[in-house]
Amino acid sequence: MKKIIITGSTSMIGTALVQECLTRGLLVYAAVREDSPKLLRLPRHERLRIIRCPLEELERLPGLIKDSCDTFYHIAWGNTGASRDKSVQLQSNNIQYTLDAVRAAKTLGCRRFIGAGSQAEYGVLDMERIGPGAPVSPRTPYGVSKLAAGKLAFLLCRELGMECIWPRIFSVYGIHDKESSMIMSSIEKFLRGQPGEFTPGEQRWDYLYSKDAGRAYYLIGERGRDGAVYCVGSGKARLLKEYIYEMRDAAAPGVLPGIGKRPYPPGAVMNLCADISTLTQDVGFVPEYTFERGIKETVEWFKEKNVK
Repeated sequence: MKKIIITGSTSMIGTALVQECLTRGLLVYAAVREDSPKLLRLPRHERLRIIRCPLEELERLPGLIKDSCDTFYHIAWGNTGASRDKSVQLQSNNIQYTLDAVRAAKTLGCRRFIGAGSQAEYGVLDMERIGPGAPVSPRTPYGVSKLAAGKLAFLLCRELGMECIWPRIFSVYGIHDKESSMIMSSIEKFLRGQPGEFTPGEQRWDYLYSKDAGRAYYLIGERGRDGAVYCVGSGKARLLKEYIYEMRDAAAPGVLPGIGKRPYPPGAVMNLCADISTLTQDVGFVPEYTFERGIKETVEWFKEKNVK
């Protein structure tokens, strides 16, 4: 890879990918909204080109980028907040945005298109590890739309003569994570000296630090196999309560974690671990960050961001 395009470049994974690609010497075109308050997340860099183009207008990208590129990363996804699973229409719009991104990639000369799938495509599976070939049975508009977008992207890329790869992202945390996420909202409470409120925390969970996720995405673009689906996670599961204790210790060791204060919700997922064996075999990805190291960096970033 030499010249790439990234949509969703100001998201948690997007910013990590931008930084990884700049470090590797790539020229990066970052598509952002015109009035995005998140633009300050991106560094000033001689090899970074900011392209103001909203998700709804991706067909305009070829007219805004006067260059040929080789790889297109489509990470942007509309309506990803807390209500993402409540609107069929808003989620289904993302299928069209994905196909718009594929066509823009072709016009811009890209040979490879890489999307951003989700573990939500699998639905609820009680498996020790979930791999690319596990049964898909999404239960939410978000998961259904991700699955449909990926399948149609493969078909359209084949029709247009492009390579296509569909990584499915599991639980990623870190710098620029959403404030509503379990980890970010808990860090905020702990730093305020407030006790947590969690289930018994016996779920087996897989957390991947954002910088590792950005590196995984870079490696997929560089070495990934055409037509592959990759599960992006750490590949190791631990009890959720173990993560909570480490998060509490990094933020405010004296605060009560509050484990067991809440019951499990109906249909709670009790096993969620990615099988990253094909990702490791094909591109050489192995996580570099332990949860302890990643959460300490995240807490320090959160403190600096919120200093008044």
